[in-house]
Amino acid sequence: VQLQASGGGLVQAGGFLRLSCAASGRTFSRYVMGWFRQAPGKEREFVATVSWSGSMRRYSDSVKGRFTISRDNAKNTVYLQMNRLKPEDTAVYYCAANNEYSVDSRGYDYWGQGTKVTVSS
Repeated sequence: VQLQASGGGLVQAGGFLRLSCAASGRTFSRYVMGWFRQAPGKEREFVATVSWSGSMRRYSDSVKGRFTISRDNAKNTVYLQMNRLKPEDTAVYYCAANNEYSVDSRGYDYWGQGTKVTVSS
């Protein structure tokens, strides 16, 4: 599966953005989808994941209550709604696909190219 992330940009602290990740192919619903991010000089970290049907979701503690992951299997797209953004949310955000429900990036087989989010204070 090929993934194409979009929706990043520059936003002020307290603002919001919605990231999208479009997947190619007809098997999108077979994949668990996740969002990860990597800030300059830091390791890639887990942000959120959603199960095949969307019934299960999990978030990192740093974004819980502010970010929402969702998916539309009819559109082969996963979203990340990011509210109340903070400067520490600044990073390149990556979507990824996996066969298992996991927060570990090492288990994800397919990755998008990343979309940059910059939150100014």
